[in-house]
Amino acid sequence: MQDVDLLILGAGWTSTFLIPLLASQQLSYAATTRDGRKVAGTTTIKWSFNPDDKDKKQFSSLPPAKHVLITFPLTGKHQSKTLVHGYEAAYASKGGGGVRFIQLGSTGIWQIGQKTLWTSRRSPYDTTNARAIAEDELLSLHGCVLNLAGLWGGERDPKTWVERVAKTKEDVEGKKSLHMVHGLDVARAIVAVMGSWEKAGGERWMVTDGFVYDWWSLMVGWADAKNEASDGGRGTGGAGREPMQQAKWVFELMREEKVWALPRSMETLGRCYFGREFWDVFGLVPLKGRL
Repeated sequence: MQDVDLLILGAGWTSTFLIPLLASQQLSYAATTRDGRKVAGTTTIKWSFNPDDKDKKQFSSLPPAKHVLITFPLTGKHQSKTLVHGYEAAYASKGGGGVRFIQLGSTGIWQIGQKTLWTSRRSPYDTTNARAIAEDELLSLHGCVLNLAGLWGGERDPKTWVERVAKTKEDVEGKKSLHMVHGLDVARAIVAVMGSWEKAGGERWMVTDGFVYDWWSLMVGWADAKNEASDGGRGTGGAGREPMQQAKWVFELMREEKVWALPRSMETLGRCYFGREFWDVFGLVPLKGRL
């Protein structure tokens, strides 16, 4: 099997953005899925990771790669080592050298009490979180972890989440800050890490689009979303339109809490992520900032 620039372990939603970007930059790649289906026009390798199998043979069907992207969560102790050491052992038998591992994680590890308003990649995180434990193990092996904010783009439309996450007025009242990143910018972040490993290796990065969103602002901004979806965005039938219930609740809460206008202040939103650092270090700007 030919050596590839990137092996994607678990080609899913992210790969629908990543594979076209790799192709456009003439970076070679291979990808796996559990069922060997096609993703973004690419036939994938049927493969799944067994964390309890210490034998390198489970990696024998995979090609040698310069970089390995792990898109699925590894949890607890030993899983990262099993994957890294097992793949490296199989890869070495094919004449390869050192492999660079990238793990996709979540910014959820920072959702603990913080002493400051702003949370950065250096802020305290939940070290007992099963995913964080596995990420720390990968970092100790000089891997790179990209902790991603909420993902959107393509089939993931945040407008459709409102009725699921805010079913009551009390739900709306509790909604404060939201942090997001588009799939295309996730893909760009991965490629940037591949091209600047001296900055990335052994580091955990927080990846957002640089915005701190106010859930109330979004709900009011999307007040007409259902109507727009039903008429294809043509704006017809406006006389009979009503804003979504969540937008009405926001305005009730604004009166009750004496909020004069949206968005609310950062202090009111509470948890704010420092979303600029990754882009500064790697010399990039998000393409899809702002929902």
